[in-house]
Amino acid sequence: MRKILVYFISLIFVIGCSPSKDELFKETDAFVQSLQTDYSSYGLLGGSEHSKTTTDGLYSITPIGRLINVKVLKAVSNEEYEDLRKDLEGHYKDDSRVNKVYISEGGTVMIDCRN
Repeated sequence: MRKILVYFISLIFVIGCSPSKDELFKETDAFVQSLQTDYSSYGLLGGSEHSKTTTDGLYSITPIGRLINVKVLKAVSNEEYEDLRKDLEGHYKDDSRVNKVYISEGGTVMIDCRN
C-alpha cells in the first residue's frame, strides 16, 4: 500500500512539473518583466503581434495592455483552468509586479500587472 502511495505522489509531482508548464512560466515571466523594463503597456490590440505559443502547442500567451492572457489551446474543463490559475497564482505569489491571477469572463486565465 505504501509503494502505491509513493508512486501516486510521484506521478502527481511529475505531471504538475511538466516541461510545458516550465515553458509557460518562462514565457509569462518574460512578459511580466517586459512590462517593467520595455513596455508601459502592450495596448488593447497591440499585444497580438507579441503572442507566444508553447512549443508543445498547449498554451497561448498574449499580452493585452498590462494584462497577460493565458489560453489553453485544447478543449479543457473549467477545473483544468482553475488548476492552471492556481499554478500561476502560486508561481507569482511573492512577485510584487503581479497584482492578481484570475479567470476572465471569457474563460482564460489573466495575469494582472496593472499599476
